[in-house]
Amino acid sequence: MSDDASSVDDASIDYLAINRANWDSRVPHHEKGYEVERFLVDPSHLSETVRFDVPRLGEVTGRETVHLQCHIGTDTLSLHRLGARVTGLDFSAPALEVARRLARETGAEATFVEADLYSATSVLPTGGFDLVYTGIGALCWLPNVARWAEVVSALLRPGGELFIREGHPMLGSLCDPRPDGLVTLDYPYFETRGESGTEEFSYVAHDEPLASPSFVSFNHGLAQIFNGLWDAGMDITFFEEHDSVPWNALGDAMVVGDLGEWRLRERPERLAASYTLRAVKV
Repeated sequence: MSDDASSVDDASIDYLAINRANWDSRVPHHEKGYEVERFLVDPSHLSETVRFDVPRLGEVTGRETVHLQCHIGTDTLSLHRLGARVTGLDFSAPALEVARRLARETGAEATFVEADLYSATSVLPTGGFDLVYTGIGALCWLPNVARWAEVVSALLRPGGELFIREGHPMLGSLCDPRPDGLVTLDYPYFETRGESGTEEFSYVAHDEPLASPSFVSFNHGLAQIFNGLWDAGMDITFFEEHDSVPWNALGDAMVVGDLGEWRLRERPERLAASYTLRAVKV
């Protein structure tokens, strides 16, 4: 999390508009940084995120799948290449323009729908999906994880599954290293009103700063996530914690590991950086 982050005290702050502008401004940089041209030249190419997920994802061939908060669709397209029938949902119109163009240029049969997460059931069929996929770095933009779980459950048909890999709330509570090199617990572990801040640059390399650098993010403790899913009629069937994450979340304190992800430079076993969770709608 950015060192410029601070607690949101004004309950009326429009987190959705702030975050939409932020993510709109990331699109041109991510279109380059995500190396979308690799999808065009290699029909077997998968995003790094989905490639990490494959051993835990299970068989997706023929499954009606919705990818929530799909951004520019690289993970959505990767799921399609694994055999899923895919729909992507995102609140950023510029991101969906890239996603649709990528699908069209690669010949992928994919549908993309514009809406914020909490409005998903107004634009997608309830009970219409076998699989809800949520990629890493999604939940931190949502203020209420219980409402998210209700949306997931509503979209799934009985027996349908949720698959999510996400940044660990333990990682979300840490700040960048101080001048003395220490990483400290500076942000809430549990769900709060949010942290407001600015980041001039996204997590991919780019020269020009973001046009809309402000953001509002939210952490969610594991118990809050688990209880939200249970209360929404889901059974958790798999949970695994990882010492790595796809982006450099802690500056000089992290280094790229064997799997191409970032982990603590020293004694990485100290930090649960991300997790994988599967759940089924009963």
